[in-house]
Amino acid sequence: MALETSPEAPAAVRTIANGIASWINQLGAVWVEGQLTDVSIGRGTTTVFGTLRDTDADISLRFTCNRRVFEAVQVHDGSRVLVHAKPNFFARRGTLALAVSEIRHVGIGELLARIERLKQLLAAEGLFEPYRKRKLPFLPHTIGLICGRDSAAERDVLENAKRRWPAVAFRIEYASVQGPSAAAEVMTALRKLDADESVEVIVIARGGGSLEDLLPFSDEGLIRAVSKTATPVVSAIGHEPDSPLLDLVADLRASTPTDAAKRIVPDVREELDGVRLLRERGLRAIRSWLDREAHALAAIRSRPALAAPVSDLQRRSDEITALLERSRRTLTHRLDRASDDIAHRLASVRALSPKATLERGYSVLQLADGTAVREVAQVAPGDLLQARVSDGRFTVEVQDAQAGDSQEETK
Repeated sequence: MALETSPEAPAAVRTIANGIASWINQLGAVWVEGQLTDVSIGRGTTTVFGTLRDTDADISLRFTCNRRVFEAVQVHDGSRVLVHAKPNFFARRGTLALAVSEIRHVGIGELLARIERLKQLLAAEGLFEPYRKRKLPFLPHTIGLICGRDSAAERDVLENAKRRWPAVAFRIEYASVQGPSAAAEVMTALRKLDADESVEVIVIARGGGSLEDLLPFSDEGLIRAVSKTATPVVSAIGHEPDSPLLDLVADLRASTPTDAAKRIVPDVREELDGVRLLRERGLRAIRSWLDREAHALAAIRSRPALAAPVSDLQRRSDEITALLERSRRTLTHRLDRASDDIAHRLASVRALSPKATLERGYSVLQLADGTAVREVAQVAPGDLLQARVSDGRFTVEVQDAQAGDSQEETK
């Protein structure tokens, strides 16, 4: 039943604390799964103190248990366990703790089943789809590396990458790669490197380990963080056949840190050999093309038109000269024929002309209006006529006009 309180009648702290303790103490024992952290054994006591952390959220509860119970199962910090415990609220200190009566290891099968369920959930969201995979740069200038401090994974990545391409640079962020805080530290390092514009690819590296050791790399928060990065991510977890989910969401999965180093930077010797081969191929191609063009040019130059261009011009010139001479002969012949024809026609015209007739002793009589006299009837005695001869004209008078062969007298 809820307490009835008011500003005039408030409840004491002990009342509230005892009420909470009474309510919580009524709860029965429960089975709880979590990860052990901050485990310690009180000096001079048989009580073990520690924290039970949620594996998927940043929530934890304090616990206590008998030392015999704790040591019976050989667990340690970072172990995932099932505990049978009863919640207790200590009113004097205002704290809640689980009184553990039994501890069990979480079985490998249960861990795998849980990872599989998370895998299916994330796959349904499309986080593992191939189209999300980004292509790594051919030659990154700066590589971000997330690994344990002074770890073999760090040495493998650095040594192999610099051996392949000595000029490559690294920005290293150290993080725990095992234990309850590993996923959070890796996410923090990932955010730092992703925010650095000079970093072109990020490598998350760790050596091999057991399934429990690799659980941080199947953490849902880490998987989602990797899927949201703007920088390509390479998973380089040397591990057992049960691969962490990080391998599925990363843009590239390398089997080991050494393999990652070989796949993110090219080998300078191989690239130089490739450049040399390409140059040789290019030179061969250019020489071949030049040879073909030279042969084609030689073939063109060997043609008569180019080999002896003057002879063809001379032949054409001779043809033009012959045509001109032929044209002149033809024109001269035609002009001669035309001249002869004109002379003949002129002689004919002259022979038929009145002047020629006049030169033979004939004359032409014309009336006063210039009309030629053709008949006797056109004149009468006393008419004056113009007589036209070959060298001039004179006037005559008609004395008599008779038809027939009689002669006319002229004055």
